[in-house]
Amino acid sequence: MAFILLSRCVAVLVFLLSSQTALPVMKAAALSLYTDKEALLSFKSQVTIDPLNTLSSWSSTSSPCNWTRVSCSQVHQRVTGLDLSGLRLRGSVSPHIGNLSFLRSLHLQQNQFTGVIPDQIGSLSRLSVLNMSHNSISGPIPLNLTKCLNLQILDLMQNEISGAIPEELSSLKSLEILRLGGNNLSGTIPPSLANISSLLTLHLATNNLGGLIPADFGRLKNLKHLALSVNNLTGTVPLSLYNISSLVILAVALNQLQGEIPDDVGDRLPNLLNFNFCFNKFTGSIPRSLHNVTNIQSIRMSYNLLSGYVPSGLGNLPELQTYNIGYNQIKSSGSGDEGLNFLTSLINSSYLYYLAIDGNLLEGPIPESIGNLSSSLRSLYLGGNRIYGRIPASIRYLRSLALLNISYNYVSGEIPPEIGELTNLQELHLAANKMSGRIPNSLGKLQKLNVIDLSANELVGSVPTTFVNFQQLVSIDLSSNRLNGSIPKEVFSLSSLSKILNLSSNQLTERGADQQSITSTGGLRGSIGYIPPAFPANIEQVVDPELLLSIQDSQPDARFTSPEKQRECLVSVLGVGLSCTADSPDQRADMRDSLQKLKTARDTLLKPPLDHRPDLDLEAGIGDSNMTS
Repeated sequence: MAFILLSRCVAVLVFLLSSQTALPVMKAAALSLYTDKEALLSFKSQVTIDPLNTLSSWSSTSSPCNWTRVSCSQVHQRVTGLDLSGLRLRGSVSPHIGNLSFLRSLHLQQNQFTGVIPDQIGSLSRLSVLNMSHNSISGPIPLNLTKCLNLQILDLMQNEISGAIPEELSSLKSLEILRLGGNNLSGTIPPSLANISSLLTLHLATNNLGGLIPADFGRLKNLKHLALSVNNLTGTVPLSLYNISSLVILAVALNQLQGEIPDDVGDRLPNLLNFNFCFNKFTGSIPRSLHNVTNIQSIRMSYNLLSGYVPSGLGNLPELQTYNIGYNQIKSSGSGDEGLNFLTSLINSSYLYYLAIDGNLLEGPIPESIGNLSSSLRSLYLGGNRIYGRIPASIRYLRSLALLNISYNYVSGEIPPEIGELTNLQELHLAANKMSGRIPNSLGKLQKLNVIDLSANELVGSVPTTFVNFQQLVSIDLSSNRLNGSIPKEVFSLSSLSKILNLSSNQLTERGADQQSITSTGGLRGSIGYIPPAFPANIEQVVDPELLLSIQDSQPDARFTSPEKQRECLVSVLGVGLSCTADSPDQRADMRDSLQKLKTARDTLLKPPLDHRPDLDLEAGIGDSNMTS
């Protein structure tokens, strides 16, 4: 009996002791969760607009573990995750966010937050993911962020963050993804970033960074994505970068980089998918080894000073989607009619959707095999070369084509009516060639057409009545041909026509539209053929014809634009001269304004035309959702 009584006493004592120790733990957990709740309610108070009413469940009467977009740990019942991405929230980020001491992931991307990144985020010692990309955050990168030693992902892309990249970021030894692109960061790239050996992605594109690319980056042996495009970087690409064999994306477009690209770059970077070196000052030839990277998807080297030939091996790239070598000094390796035969090799690239070889010194006819290129091809740039012969009828098989540019060549013959079968075509550029005959009625089938430019050819006949089918047309230029007859009245009624209607320098003598119709196109640039131009069609009648020759002699390395652009330049210069010599001083042009107009005219003459390249942002890596191209 005594034993039983003693056992019961011991049991009661144990219960009382365990209860006394458990109560403080429970109270502490409740108190800590209360701290999390107060932090989140403070965060909510700084949100001024919640269009989807997502935060309506955040109430002082309920547990934050039951709130929308909030995650808690099962053991400690503490807030460990906050995902408010893509909710279009407006406001600022509350400093009380730093009180969420158990927080591991914070996703605030794709909202409209303003203000600065709170210093208090540096108190989140457990934080492994911080994503505040695609907002309007301003101010510098706070140094306190470097106290978040467990950070694996730091994504601040597409904000308005300014100042320098802190060298102290190198203390984040666990960092795998660092994305700071699309901001206003300045200064140089800290070489100390090379100390983060775990880095897989380094994205600094679209900032105002200058100086050299750190050679120390060659030590980042795990790096897969390196995006430095759209900055003010100078010097050469360090040879050490070509030793990072793990690289999948290497993008340095739109900087001021120079030097030659190593011929064995493809052998040293065998895993490349995206190679973007366009808009720089690179010299030398196209690396032959790039055509050996069998899985590569994008090769972009446009707008450089590359010379030589298109190397063999294009047929080795079955995954290729984009190939752009436009605006260099590339010549044809074959002689005569074989100059463009390298295009035939691309038949094996069944995913190819973008092909640009324009603005080079390529010579020869367009091969009949052009029609065998990828059925996915959407953009084909052949302009600004020395291409001659006819446009092959096989062009009809490129049914996905949205843009065709063969302008500024020596293409002759008639416009093939088969182009009318390219029903997805949105832009057609055939300007400044030697094309003759009538404009085919079949072009009227191109109902998705936005832009058509057939100017500066030898086309005859009338404007086809089928042009009235262009319900999406915003620009039409048929100037400087031998067109005659009347203009279809309905052309002036096209509601979409808003940019250019240029039928000047033709023989359109009959008025096909009343004055009211013409007035309705008041937003247009350009002129109608039967309206007398402000200056003679042949500007040489009033300007010394030796003038252009003297300009060319003084700029031996310049690549001049078409005769039409040269005439446009002279008209601008003559206009400035007239405005500066008006009889009344009050009517004379301001000197600063006149100087700017002269500079613009010079640039028009000496620089290649960019207005037919709507994709230039894409080529430079701007506008890409991943900012990696």
